Amino acid sequence: MADSYDREVVRQETTTGEPVRPVTPVTPVTTSSTSRTAVHSEGGYNTRAIQAIWWIVGFIDVLIAIRFVLKLFGANPAPFVRFMYDVTWPLVAPFHGIFNTAQEGRSVLEPESLVAMAIYALIGWGIVSLIRLMSRPRSSTTVVE
Repeated sequence: MADSYDREVVRQETTTGEPVRPVTPVTPVTTSSTSRTAVHSEGGYNTRAIQAIWWIVGFIDVLIAIRFVLKLFGANPAPFVRFMYDVTWPLVAPFHGIFNTAQEGRSVLEPESLVAMAIYALIGWGIVSLIRLMSRPRSSTTVVE
């Protein structure tokens, strides 16, 4: 059975020229007809790859958002908190030092986490755009006259 991503949609249009008028037998009768058929794949973009990329980007952004909130509220170094900091540090490290980190008591405002979330979202958008560009559905139009 064909996957829903492999279905094709066919649209056919037929137009005819001016209506035929009664003529005398001396003049020839001419009718013009145009037929167009457009075929394109439904879901022609590589939908599963795009969904996977957005899922990964969303997952990374949620992990970094949890890190941001834990730092902002000054979470105690419980095992879960340490685990979150250890997992997300490699994701945030490239952006460390861009801005000054403000600290009030145990609460830390870490803007590099926000920058990392935005950059990863932009990278995901760029990859999805590239996939869409490379796998753009091809449309063929046939004109018969």
